[in-house]
Amino acid sequence: MGQNTGDQVTVDVAIIGGGPAGLSAALVLGRALRRVLVVDAGNPRNAAAKRSHGFLSRDGIEPEALRSLAREELRRYELVEIWHDAVEEVRLIEGRFQVRASNGSVANSRVAVFATGMKERLPEWPGLADVYGRSVFPCPYCDGWEMRNAPLALFGGGASLLAHIKLIHNWTNDLIVCSDGPAELKAEEREQLAQRGIDLIEQPIAALESIEGQLAHIVFADGKKVARSGGFMADTGAYQASGIPLQLGITMDKSGQYRTKGHGRTRIQGLYIVGDAKHGFTGIAGAVGEGYEAGVAINRALVDADW
Repeated sequence: MGQNTGDQVTVDVAIIGGGPAGLSAALVLGRALRRVLVVDAGNPRNAAAKRSHGFLSRDGIEPEALRSLAREELRRYELVEIWHDAVEEVRLIEGRFQVRASNGSVANSRVAVFATGMKERLPEWPGLADVYGRSVFPCPYCDGWEMRNAPLALFGGGASLLAHIKLIHNWTNDLIVCSDGPAELKAEEREQLAQRGIDLIEQPIAALESIEGQLAHIVFADGKKVARSGGFMADTGAYQASGIPLQLGITMDKSGQYRTKGHGRTRIQGLYIVGDAKHGFTGIAGAVGEGYEAGVAINRALVDADW
């Protein structure tokens, strides 16, 4: 499963991205006797997270430990290879995909799967990096139970703010909303917050204070400090981790996700997109399921093509 500079390989399926979706697809295809290459740069979206929750049988596992277990399981399938490298270019040449890694290695593949995920563009608040993934999180389904009934803050101010407020309020009644400027809330929506004792603070955020990753105070531009022990981000500024599908002719929808059909298929025959790159956020369980479904669909397509 190693890689040497300048390698040239021919495979059935090249999977770009070694997160839950990509590795799940690789497992299905390896068991289907397909020669599979996974190329992974090792920059996962949840790198800041200390624990991963909500995946049956692995609730609370460290994210890197989960990826390590998955890679170890793939080792028993000799037709599956992993390159620990970044993909620089993917070209479609006469119905085949040419995948070029950053060290010059090239794979020629019948099918290409993008499981490249998303990246975050977080606000530049001093102190946010110290708490993000430790006591301030993007997903309440992943970390809400651990924060239940705690004094929390919801950070955000966009058009979907009220929906996020309702969601986080499910886990705690001790909630404030920090919009870092004017919040997009109607008068009746503001009244709903007041009726539930939810303070809305529209002052710009100056800094987050913490102790060993645990949020302690939110500091506002007017000097006001509010004690909180954790929080959630309504918007992490997520964007596509890879722009290569755009270069191949795949378009995005208005929310910034690549357009796909069933099981991750795209308008280009043999090109699939799964996981967060397809949906924006799937969670680990959803990503694994998508990888499995895509793997089955890909193998069926190859079986039919070879009949």
